[in-house]
Amino acid sequence: MKTLSSIIVLILLVSTVFAGDDALGEPLTLTEITKVSDILGSPDSYIGKTVRIEGAIVDVCAKRGCWMDIASDKEFEQITVKVEDGEIVFPMTAKGHNAIVEGVVEKLHWTKEEMLEIRKQQAEEQGEEFDPNDPTIEERSIYRLKGLGAIIKN
Repeated sequence: MKTLSSIIVLILLVSTVFAGDDALGEPLTLTEITKVSDILGSPDSYIGKTVRIEGAIVDVCAKRGCWMDIASDKEFEQITVKVEDGEIVFPMTAKGHNAIVEGVVEKLHWTKEEMLEIRKQQAEEQGEEFDPNDPTIEERSIYRLKGLGAIIKN
């Protein structure tokens, strides 16, 4: 019985060592964590800056793993981390785990005409009807991180 207990303890220790965190992309170099709420609260002051954020993974790109959404420290806020297709692949299994991410804050802006094209394409992809006179379609800006590296906590 003592031998069996020793074997179980050994198995647990080995599985803990091999169940480490997943490091993706470039190694993380920053030590200071920037709150997602700080970035979203005054995004223009962060554009072009490299930041380190931390939070729960809310969603992951199901097609190519090229983006993931990270929850903010404030309820109902999140920020997208986007990488070039194939550069880093965020696994679908990461959803629900915590992540530490480094990336450059960027702003994307679309005119109303560009948003019409985007919505049209989305409607076609989802097999839905598209209404070009939809009053909710308007000019839009978003802020996100161009991901450089990440650690997915297991």
